[in-house]
Amino acid sequence: MAVRLDEIDVRLLHELQVDADRSNLDLARLVGLSPAATLNRVRRLKKSGVIRRIGARLEAAEAGFPLQVYVSATLARHEPRASRVFEQAVLALPQVIAADWVAGEIDVMLLVVARDVAELQHVLTQLSIKGAQRLTTLLRLQEIKGASPLPLTADA
Repeated sequence: MAVRLDEIDVRLLHELQVDADRSNLDLARLVGLSPAATLNRVRRLKKSGVIRRIGARLEAAEAGFPLQVYVSATLARHEPRASRVFEQAVLALPQVIAADWVAGEIDVMLLVVARDVAELQHVLTQLSIKGAQRLTTLLRLQEIKGASPLPLTADA
């Protein structure tokens, strides 16, 4: 069940999504609350699960990962044990920076980073060994639109 958000929550969440590196004092000024009230709201939003975590977004190529590849995977077997084995392999590969189970012609969509082709080949081999029957790779050329703030609105 979704958490009810008021106008101040929405403004606070928007500002955090735009720049999570702001100080509590800056956030308080932007949303029109005292620093203590702002801190309490952020804590409440974290505890409720609306804010999963606050972190930095890195530029992969500048950090030494020039290869960024979307990989779609179709599993050879569709049973709970096979899914768990594949999921554990994905979680163990630090080059897989995002992964989602999906519905449709494929089972899993991954975002993989690699320093070179050999590292990418290693990742693909590990995925195959752990249950992927078919892997399709799509080389990411250039970002059009990065992760954007959720289009939040206050509950009526």
